Amino acid sequence: MPIISSTTTLGSVSSLNSFLFTSDASSYHTPSSFPSLLNYSNFSRHSHKCKKKFYSLFQTPKVSLSGNPKIEQAASASANANANANAAATQLLDDSPESVLRQTRRSADWKTAMAYIDSGFIYKGRIEGSNGGGLLVRFYSLVGFLPFSQLSPSHSCKDPSKTIHEIAKGLTGSDISMKVIQADEENKKLIFSEKEAVWSQFSEQVNVGDIFEARVGSVEDYGAFIHLRFPDGLYHLTGLVHVSEVSWDLVQDVRDILSEGDEVRVKVISVDREKTRITLSIKQLEEDPLLETLDKVIPQDVSAVPDSLSDSNISDIEPLPGLETIFEELLREDGVDDVRISRQGFEKRVVSQDLQLWLSNAPPTNQKFTLLARAGRQVQEIHLTTSLDQEGIKRALQRALERVP
Repeated sequence: MPIISSTTTLGSVSSLNSFLFTSDASSYHTPSSFPSLLNYSNFSRHSHKCKKKFYSLFQTPKVSLSGNPKIEQAASASANANANANAAATQLLDDSPESVLRQTRRSADWKTAMAYIDSGFIYKGRIEGSNGGGLLVRFYSLVGFLPFSQLSPSHSCKDPSKTIHEIAKGLTGSDISMKVIQADEENKKLIFSEKEAVWSQFSEQVNVGDIFEARVGSVEDYGAFIHLRFPDGLYHLTGLVHVSEVSWDLVQDVRDILSEGDEVRVKVISVDREKTRITLSIKQLEEDPLLETLDKVIPQDVSAVPDSLSDSNISDIEPLPGLETIFEELLREDGVDDVRISRQGFEKRVVSQDLQLWLSNAPPTNQKFTLLARAGRQVQEIHLTTSLDQEGIKRALQRALERVP
């Protein structure tokens, strides 16, 4: 993406300046009585003197009012006329060539700002200061605004202990690459975004399946915003880890697991280049519990967790609510000969309050296949006697679940 610095003038501005500064003076129609007003070098020196002369021409004369209504009426009319003349004189001075030049230049720079939006060019602008909400940016003859929310995360990640206002103070006088995202001449709004610029520069380096070292930014009820660290060591882009992608465990509050500033590893699961969004996952870098066996989810030291694992008195194990109906439907499937609970246990974590059926990652052995049924902390191991392969069992289970009311 091409970058245009603040010292570069686009063609429209360049040609305009050429006309304004090099046109022959004879092209202007100038009254002979005001030659000094069109001399740029003398304008500032003479403008105050000119104003005095103009105003002296229209001073309201002192009139001695003797109570005569005609005299009072004439004096009032004279005062009004002179006031109008003063206003006209001031407007004439305001319409001086220097003032017209400034206005024309500003108008041209607003058009240039619109051209940046249309083209998507990156502008390298100088930070001239800051206020409570963001940074002030020089854009040719204009001053625009870069909100703090549109800054790249690289600044805050460099020194997390600094406040945003301390960061802004340190950026004053520096040049930053940014994009123009709003240019409204009528309402005098010129808004920039550094985030948009770094997206153009770095988003092509992000693809689905990539794994990044990252740092947690803000944590919300629906997930956490994560800053991605690139090979240069800086955190250029930010993605979202939805609450459902934080952990395989049941997450009631994201803040119980993640805090601002935590270092994490994340996997890219989607990139929306049109909407400039990156979706991330933490849990997909952990082993999928759908592929766990009962021996993995139950603590190995059974003495530490009383009744954590039981395979005796199988007939005494009461199926989890809803499980018997699923068994009945599975037995209606061709290739499924028997379904029964083999053992059960209780794990420390809660994966889901609702009943879930998970497939084993191991293929059937001697026509035996294992399912896990989980609800809350309770886990029941189910053995299927079947002639189906792993994919056939999966399809049979899906059909059975569709028939369950």
